[in-house]
Amino acid sequence: MKTALVTGSARGIGLATTKLFLEEGWQVVMVDRDGEELLATAESLDNVHPIVADVSDPEAVADLFKEVEERFGGLDALVNNAGVADFGPIEETDFARWRRVMETNLDGVFLMSQEAIPALKKNKGSIVNIASISGLRASTLRVAYGTSKAAVIHLTKQQAAELGEYGIRANCVCPGPVRTKLAMAVHTQDIIDAYHDAIPLNRYGSEAEIGSVIVFLCSDKATYVTGQIVAADGGFESTGVGLPALRK
Repeated sequence: MKTALVTGSARGIGLATTKLFLEEGWQVVMVDRDGEELLATAESLDNVHPIVADVSDPEAVADLFKEVEERFGGLDALVNNAGVADFGPIEETDFARWRRVMETNLDGVFLMSQEAIPALKKNKGSIVNIASISGLRASTLRVAYGTSKAAVIHLTKQQAAELGEYGIRANCVCPGPVRTKLAMAVHTQDIIDAYHDAIPLNRYGSEAEIGSVIVFLCSDKATYVTGQIVAADGGFESTGVGLPALRK
């Protein structure tokens, strides 16, 4: 049975990805810093092993992989999904806010990937990092978030270039607007309408649609795919900054 480790898996895209791995016959190490939510979610699933940990903490990450090594040995896939979405104007983004975003969104990906290398080497596994459409195109209020995700995109390419000799693949998925509970709670109807107008498919994506791309990139169907940045965004990035009104 293949083993995947998914961070930020207590909810959202991480949980959807976990369920898709399970449907494909994998077992999943679920990692999240929200222990209460993680353990409650894991109780309802088979073939999962929850670990409560903060991916931005080097010691916690090292301990996490000791547990993975003892229980599973090798690892077939690492999905770096954990992230924080903290939006605000440049002028209101103080250094503490900047670091808070970078610690999870960038440092966490670096720490998890580095610690995972020995386990991934054993099985010639793969890494999938979750960035964002905000890492490919700039937008307002995303100076820390967008920059962190752009860095994850380049980190993915570095991983592909350096780890390929071990048979380890590294790819990156950049979700566009996704219909999560959080997004629907904070997006006004005007924002929803504007996104629908700006996206060629005229809708938000679902968590499972993003998860399907992630699971594919980890699978044997993608064994010659590495160093790729895949925007799962309904065509949002391809439209650039063009005005939706011009498409009508």
